[in-house]
Amino acid sequence: MDYEHIVHPFGPLYNSESRVLILGSLPSVKSREANFFYGHPRNRYWPLIAKLFDEPVPQTIEEKKALVLKHHIAMWDAIYACDIKGSSDSSIKNVEPTDLAQIIAGSKVTHVFCNGKTSWKYYHKYQEKELGISAVALPSTSPANAAWQIDRLMTEWKVVKEVCEYGKT
Repeated sequence: MDYEHIVHPFGPLYNSESRVLILGSLPSVKSREANFFYGHPRNRYWPLIAKLFDEPVPQTIEEKKALVLKHHIAMWDAIYACDIKGSSDSSIKNVEPTDLAQIIAGSKVTHVFCNGKTSWKYYHKYQEKELGISAVALPSTSPANAAWQIDRLMTEWKVVKEVCEYGKT
C-alpha cells in the first residue's frame, strides 16, 4: 500500500458548553468515507460513550452529534494533514497539526483526552504547550486495540464522564 496525503475531511464537533475535548489522531479510511468520527463498525468509541452516559448507542451522525454535545464533549483530531498508508497510525509522516485554538476559544474546554497513544503523541508534540492544557492518553477504542474489551475501556474512560458531569478529575 502506498502513502496517500490526507487532509482532514471534516471539521470539529463542539459548542459553547463543551468542557472536554476528545482527540483522535486522524480519521480512518472508514471514517473518511463516512465523513464523520469513528466510522469503522468495529470501533468501540460510540458504544463506549453511550455506555459511559447510560444512553442508547447512536446510529446516525445526527444522533452521535447530539449524544456528545448533550454531555459537553468536543471532538476533533490532533492531525489536520499527513501522509499515511490506509488507516495505519504507525505509518504517519509529514504531520500538519490541527489548530485547536478555535475550540478552546469557543467553548469551556478545560480537559483534553486522547483516544490512544498516537493522538497523545502528536498533541503533546504540537499543541499542548500552545494551549496550556496537559492531555490524558486513554486506551484506543480502535479495533486494532483488540486486547481492550469495552468493560476494560470503561474503567479507564470513566474519567471523561467525571469531568463532563462534575468538572473535576
